[in-house]
Amino acid sequence: MRLLALPVTLIVVAALIYLLVVLLRPSPRDGRRVTGAAAKPRWEVDTVMEDGWTLVVVRKVAPGRNGPVELTKQTIRAIPDNDPNWDELYREAMTEARSRVSTLEIESF
Repeated sequence: MRLLALPVTLIVVAALIYLLVVLLRPSPRDGRRVTGAAAKPRWEVDTVMEDGWTLVVVRKVAPGRNGPVELTKQTIRAIPDNDPNWDELYREAMTEARSRVSTLEIESF
């Protein structure tokens, strides 16, 4: 029996080490390794407020190591913050920006 104990122990230890390596390896679903469709840049609508103006922009972002990286940006409309029709202009600009994002996403394929 002692003759079989050493090989069985070695096999069990090797199996445990293998399972530990498999469990600690990053999977494609977590944020450490991004591949395939998740790594493709995407278009999104954004609002920037600076110097008394509200800018409605469309920007293309890609996932990066430290968060999203902006690749390009298009300004849809600049609205002065003190404009009496700000709400209406903002809603129109957001509608136009969403339409632009849809168009750009379709053209990206």
